[in-house]
Amino acid sequence: VWFVAVLAAGFVARVLTGPTLSPLGQLATKVVAPRLGEPKLIAGPPKRFAQAIGATVTIAATLILAVGHPGGTEVLLGLMIVAAGLESIAGYCVGCKIFAGL
Repeated sequence: VWFVAVLAAGFVARVLTGPTLSPLGQLATKVVAPRLGEPKLIAGPPKRFAQAIGATVTIAATLILAVGHPGGTEVLLGLMIVAAGLESIAGYCVGCKIFAGL
C-alpha cells in the first residue's frame, strides 16, 4: 500500500506544483531527461491534465488495495504502465490526447 500511496502523492505534487515538489518529477527533469537528448516541450495544461489522470488512477489504486482488492490495483497500475510506456517509448501522451479531444 505504501508504494502505491507514494506514487499517488507524487502525481498529486506534480498536479499542484509541477515537478518542483515531486521527487520523481525532479529525477525525471534533472537527471533522466537531459541524458535522452533535446527536450520536447509540451504546453503545461495538457501535461497537468495527464498528471491529474495519473493522480486519480493511483489514488483509486491505493484505496482499492487498502480495502483488500489487489486485483483491481493490478489492473489500474497496469493501465498506468501502458500509458507511461506509450509516452516514454513512442512519445504518445494518452492524457494529452484526451485533453485535446475535450
